[in-house]
Formats: sequence, structure tokens, C-alpha cells
Amino acid sequence: MTAENMEDLVSLCKRRGFIFQSNDIYGGMKGLYDFGPMGVELKLNLKSAWWKSIVYERDDVEGLDSTILTSPTVLKYSGHEDTFSDPLVDCKKCKSRWRADQLEDGKCPNCKSTDLTDPRPFNLMFKTAIGPVDDGSSFAYLRPETAQQIFINFKNVVDSTSRVPPFGIAQIGKAFRNEITPRNFIFRVREFEQMELEYFVKPGSDESWHKYWVDKRLNWWADQGVKSEKLKLLEVEKKRSITLLQSNF
Repeated sequence: MTAENMEDLVSLCKRRGFIFQSNDIYGGMKGLYDFGPMGVELKLNLKSAWWKSIVYERDDVEGLDSTILTSPTVLKYSGHEDTFSDPLVDCKKCKSRWRADQLEDGKCPNCKSTDLTDPRPFNLMFKTAIGPVDDGSSFAYLRPETAQQIFINFKNVVDSTSRVPPFGIAQIGKAFRNEITPRNFIFRVREFEQMELEYFVKPGSDESWHKYWVDKRLNWWADQGVKSEKLKLLEVEKKRSITLLQSNF
């Protein structure tokens, strides 16, 4: 999508009441958006349709609604504290900041200067103080994804429902990423909502279940009116061995 087309899309969404820049009357905040009267209804319809197909129409999936604040211990053992970061560089000329892996020919995208700092890790998680005194000793993270609370509640769900694999746990909720350079309207933002299913299977049956769910979700998006040419499967590197479904509306 060209810059001109993106500007037209942003303008249309605002005029029709779908999406507004957050805090717009005070200058706005980058990477944050509010859903207007039309946008919130569209969003609720999509969430309702997803929940209906994933939870209500199946007898092997349970729902969950977990907290947004997450213990640093959880994200330490999940590996997020050590690995959930992007390489960051500063432009010494215009003082802008960029992800090092997004630079072309080692130049600042803003002023084209090559006078940049060395890359350094930038934590993508938002940290917030817990309790009345912000002394750094008691804090939590705003969750960067919804999966971790599903995993740490696995035993609670099993104990309270007597589930045995194969079964799933579904959740819809907010997630937060402290993006260095949010861009492309709502396609890369700092606060967003995820609809997630974690499906637990017996060892050895993962490949067949994986194919089942990929086909199931492709068919579901088609039922929502998304054309097949707007969908593509993204093969992630082998060390993660996950197939992601990307949508291009």
C-alpha cells in the first residue's frame, strides 16, 4: 500500500467513525488508536464470531480471561525478559531512533545520515510499578502477548474441568509492545487485541492437528468474507516450527 493510499484509508476511517488517533485533541500518541462508533461494533462482531466458532460450537475448548499485568517471574522463565527485544540505534544528527534491522545501507530513514550509534537491545515490554511507592523493587509487565497466561493457567483449567488432551484454551484480550517505530496505521501499534487459541495434543499427533487447525482457520476467514488471495501462510524458521496465518485486508 502506497503512502497516498494509506493516508486515504486513515482519513476514511476517521470520517466514518471507525478509528481515531488516540488523544488526538492533545496532539495524539503514536502507535495508539481508539475505535469509534462504527469501529467498535465491527470489532465486537469479529470477536463474537471468533468466540462462537472456537468455544461455543466446540466441546473441546475452554475459555479464559486473564490479567493484563504479568509477574516478571513468568516472563523471565518464558524467555521474554532476555529475548523480547529489538536492536535500537540513535541518529546523532536528527536524534531519531530506529530499529537497526530496518535501516537501508546503514542510513537514518529520516535524514539519511550515517552518523549512528552502535545497536543496543531495546526491551519491547512495558514495565509498571506495583504498589504505592515506585522504588523499582516491585513491578510488573503489561503482557506482550496472551499466550503466557494460558500456559500458567493450564493446570487450573485441567483441575477445574477434568480435561485431557486433545483440548484447547481460548482467550481474547489486550497485549502491549513498546515498539520503537510504530507505523502503517493499526498494522504495527503499541496496544492491540489478540484472539488466541492454544491447543494441547498428545505427543506424535501434533502434525495432523496442526494441519487440521490451519485448514479450519483458513475456512473460517473465508466464511467472514475475506478473499483467499488476501490470505497467506507464513512459514516461520524451523527452530520455532510454527505456521502463521497472515491476513491482508
